[in-house]
Amino acid sequence: MFAVGDWIMYGISGVCRVAKIGKPQFASGDHKKLYYTLVPEYGTETIYAPVDTTVFMRPILTKKEAEELVSKIPDIPKGDCSGRSISVIKERYESALKAHRCEDLVGMIKSIYAKSREAARCGRKIGQVDQRYMKRAEDLLYGELAVSLGIDREEVVPYIEKAAGVAGE
Repeated sequence: MFAVGDWIMYGISGVCRVAKIGKPQFASGDHKKLYYTLVPEYGTETIYAPVDTTVFMRPILTKKEAEELVSKIPDIPKGDCSGRSISVIKERYESALKAHRCEDLVGMIKSIYAKSREAARCGRKIGQVDQRYMKRAEDLLYGELAVSLGIDREEVVPYIEKAAGVAGE
């Protein structure tokens, strides 16, 4: 069970702070089920999640874990985002998101970034599916790294480029 004040990753909502644990105001009568009141770091809504929810939750990376992840980024292989079928590509992206592993998000971002560079070289843009999943992966990964490292989200990419010695990956 998480404690009030803990930072967690909640499903694909991203980084949330546990604001309260208890019976929410909307619960009626003798409702005894406990809920986490979650406040997303990068959102405006409040999330009420039963403490026994099946939605994926984990503590965010510690600062040390975040620094170790950043140092490994050059060695993390690109994910597989190839294929002609949009449904196959979407399935691969969804699989990476649902794994809830930062390394998978890094691989996905690196892969879509490489795809984007190749498309630009040929005078094209990447498709909307690639763009949408790239944004989701970046939001999840960069949001977690920002909170873990104690920096603003806008500082994450420059931090990675400097710390890991990578540019634009």
